[in-house]
Amino acid sequence: PSPHAPGPKVLPKNGSLRCLPEWDGIICWPKGSPNEHVSAPCPEYIYDFNHKGHAYRYCNAYGNWELALNINKTWANYTECTRFFTTERRSQEKEVFDRLHMMYTVGYSISLASLVVATCILCYFKRLHCTRNYIHIHLFVSFICRAVSIFVKDVVLYSDTSLDSLSISLWLQVGCKVAVTIFLYFLATNHYWILVEGLYLHSLIFMAFLSNKNYLWALTIIGWGLPVVFVSVWASMRASLADTQCWDLSAGNMKWIYQVPILAAILVNFILFLNIVRVLASKLWETNTGKLDPRQQYRKLLKSTLVLMPLFGVHYVVFMAMPYTEISGILWQIQMHYEMFFNSSQGFFVAFIYCFCNGEVQAEIKKAHFQRSLALDFKQKARVTSTGGSCYYGGLGSHTTNSISMTGRGAIQLMDSRTVTNLQTLMLKMWVMSISRWTGFYCLR
Repeated sequence: PSPHAPGPKVLPKNGSLRCLPEWDGIICWPKGSPNEHVSAPCPEYIYDFNHKGHAYRYCNAYGNWELALNINKTWANYTECTRFFTTERRSQEKEVFDRLHMMYTVGYSISLASLVVATCILCYFKRLHCTRNYIHIHLFVSFICRAVSIFVKDVVLYSDTSLDSLSISLWLQVGCKVAVTIFLYFLATNHYWILVEGLYLHSLIFMAFLSNKNYLWALTIIGWGLPVVFVSVWASMRASLADTQCWDLSAGNMKWIYQVPILAAILVNFILFLNIVRVLASKLWETNTGKLDPRQQYRKLLKSTLVLMPLFGVHYVVFMAMPYTEISGILWQIQMHYEMFFNSSQGFFVAFIYCFCNGEVQAEIKKAHFQRSLALDFKQKARVTSTGGSCYYGGLGSHTTNSISMTGRGAIQLMDSRTVTNLQTLMLKMWVMSISRWTGFYCLR
């Protein structure tokens, strides 16, 4: 039986008065007639609910939803929905969620650190500035923003501080909603920059019309601009129709406002990936027919495919069409562990393959290290020379100690230490310029 709160003192004269439809943060309740128990099926988007059960409310004789006096909120009976919420079950779920939380926290932390280093490397070396690497930088930044937004969301939503909706302050309510919205935006931008990478690589292979820097603005709008549209629509709909809690729980079908564009980007990128692998296989067979063993050809194709998989986000397709099941199910646990591992570590794999293992990047780092070491060595030798000694540095030292200059009067004088240092610097510059001609190929400006 429901607790009966006192209604208005005078019965309404209009017998058609009914309890109005209402969203309580979990279920959208239909309108009810006076003195009627209204039932609604347990929502399917809460995966560990009993989806065969019902929740109940009571519409009193005055056309008002019954109140629970002890908490001053509308009374509702969710007993059938929470039938699986036993102590043992909740402890098992806590173990699973703690393990998943540890897994993606470590994964995103490693990805965040490697992505920051990779972004700094691509931004620092001017020879690496080209359209392809500009797109890589945007992709790295989207991964960084996604990781940071996840950490912020976890702190805001799942901190030890009690976030009871009755006592939570207004600014914290707004803050947690903003955190969830920003997280969804950066999640969407990350998927769309993965799509931009696929479109750019596909265009270079098939059409070659996006290789110009001028098209970078169009790609930037796709990567950062399109997600603004559907995430803003979702936030507006959520604020006007389901402004409850922190927006972290899905409100019915509103999730499809942002999930459909993300799923579309994943699907398009997977199609591009398959087409590129098809072209790689055909080119490999055409160029190496009769030259390589078939096993070596398959090995080269497999290597190329594995390199492209993190960039195209192929792992998203595995469980894309599979709905979530109950938490206790083994399939759900396999799916969540798979997604948490690859989603959190994708940024690391992308940074490792397309920056740290890149031949151009390695050549630039080696050249910068060589220049710095050689400059320090020359400074040390020049310091020794200026303090009162001859500078012997291989053939260069023997040459400079015997260098002479003729004055206008015909006198022969030894070069001073400053002239020797200038000559060494000039020869160093000439040597470095000659080295830069054969240390690999670089991006087209």
